[in-house]
Amino acid sequence: MRSRSAGGMMPGCFCMAEPGRKPAPGARLTRYLVGGPPFLFLLLLFVAPGAIMALASFRYPGEFGGLAPLAAADPNVLHGVTLETYRFFFGDPIYGEIFVKSIFMALAATLICLAMAYPLALLIARSPKKSRDLMVLLVILPFASNFLIRVYAWMILLGPQSALSQLLNGALHLLGIAPVQLLFSPFAVLIALVYVHLPFMVLPLYTNLEKHDPSLLDAAQDLGANAWQRFWRVTFPLSLPGVFSGSALVFIPVLGMFAIPEILGGTGDMLVGNLIKEQFLGTRDWPFGSTLSIMLTIVVLLIAGLIAKLGARRGGYV
Repeated sequence: MRSRSAGGMMPGCFCMAEPGRKPAPGARLTRYLVGGPPFLFLLLLFVAPGAIMALASFRYPGEFGGLAPLAAADPNVLHGVTLETYRFFFGDPIYGEIFVKSIFMALAATLICLAMAYPLALLIARSPKKSRDLMVLLVILPFASNFLIRVYAWMILLGPQSALSQLLNGALHLLGIAPVQLLFSPFAVLIALVYVHLPFMVLPLYTNLEKHDPSLLDAAQDLGANAWQRFWRVTFPLSLPGVFSGSALVFIPVLGMFAIPEILGGTGDMLVGNLIKEQFLGTRDWPFGSTLSIMLTIVVLLIAGLIAKLGARRGGYV
């Protein structure tokens, strides 16, 4: 279709299809080829495993682990569909306490990451272009090494013979305070969680802060606002979408993390991720492990929905 201009018809100029007209077969095929693979990826690797997990949570555990058959030959063997795992979950307060403890640990790691990442992201965003690229590279550089290697490195840094432990316990000894153990403690778990997830907070904040118009700060300064007022009334409100995005990228993975508490935590530092792992690989109670996974998924979806709602009120994500 050719479009009409002020000087008449211009050959070779195409416009959008008219409303109500069916898309061309080629356009429909292109849409399927572009959207089909991501849809199948989500369907096979997210929706299907979630559905299997939900169905498994209503089953009985097998005699030697796994899932009991739906129809057992022995009438004394529990089989079929049941709500027993959910009754067990809500009937024992210990599981609720582990969930609350995991949420508070994830919240603490998120707040610490935010407090550390915001000044760094602001510094990178306001640096010259040449320095900015190098700083971003340094932020993502830890991803070049293996995750477990970085976690095990903290065992050396926080061990009883490390310089940090000896310096801290030496200072406590001078003050008449008993020595403390840094390794295998909630402190070790928290510091490793912050270390691993800090780049996930820096990058969304930097992406947001880089797009801010400097003329807004100049206008605020012309109106008499000092540096502190310019930050809280201009920079920080505009950066809230980046804050919400970074908080989601940190909070949600930390909530289900099990490797760091397993390696650096003590016997009393079990989080919900460790509990789920233990049910599947330790006790082999797959129905209860599935129930815990479903409850964790519900908590994550509620938190993600809340973050998305807060972000939408501030103009959406960046």
